[in-house]
Amino acid sequence: MLKLKNVGVSIDGVQVLRDVNFEMPQGKVTVLVGRNGAGKTTTLRSIMGLLKCDNGQVLLDENDLTKVPAQDRARLGIGYAPEDRRLIGNFSVEENILLPALALKMTADERERKLSEVYELLPELYKLRGRPGSGVSGGQGKMVALGRALMISTNALLLDEPFQGLAPALALEYARTLGKLRDLKNNLSFLITESSPNLLKGIGDYTLIIDRGNISRNTSS
Repeated sequence: MLKLKNVGVSIDGVQVLRDVNFEMPQGKVTVLVGRNGAGKTTTLRSIMGLLKCDNGQVLLDENDLTKVPAQDRARLGIGYAPEDRRLIGNFSVEENILLPALALKMTADERERKLSEVYELLPELYKLRGRPGSGVSGGQGKMVALGRALMISTNALLLDEPFQGLAPALALEYARTLGKLRDLKNNLSFLITESSPNLLKGIGDYTLIIDRGNISRNTSS
C-alpha cells in the first residue's frame, strides 16, 4: 500500500502541496480530482521522487520513499505514466514500452513475459509496435505510456490525466482497459488523476478532491 503522510511540496518557493494525507489500498483505484493547478501532477511527481518533499513521508508498505532516490523508485515496482507521455520519437512503440524493463535489467524471458501481458491488455499497441514514437497520435501515445508503466508495475500504478485529449472511442477503450486492470491486477495500488470525475465513473473505488494543494474531501466512489 502507498500512503502519503503530511506531505508538503514547494516549487520555486511557492507551496503547492500542504499536509497532504491519503492512502492507496492494494487492489483499489483511487481517483484524485481537481482543477488545473490544484496539485494533482505535483502529488504524483512527489511520489516518484521527481519533486522533493518539504515535509512528511511517502510510504510504500511502511518504507519511507523520501529516503529513496528517484531513479530507484521504479525498482520498487511503481509504474508512472505522465500526462505528457514523454515518448522517444525515434524509438519504435515497442522500444518505448521496453525502456524501463531494459533500465532495470530484466532478463530477456521476463521482458518477453511482461511485454506479452501488455499486448494482451492493450492489443492496439501490438498493431502499433513497429511505428516510431513520433508517429503516434496523442491518444495512442497515452496508451504507449500506460503500456510502458505496466512493464514495471508490481506495487503501484500512477496515471496522470490519462483521458486528456483522447477521442471518445479511444477514451472508451482506455476506460475498459482500466476496468480490466483493476480486476486482473489486485496486487496493485492505483492512483489516477483527472479534472472531471465523470470520466472515471464506475472505475474508481475512492475519490479524493484536491484544491489548492489540500485534500478537501475523501469519498467512496
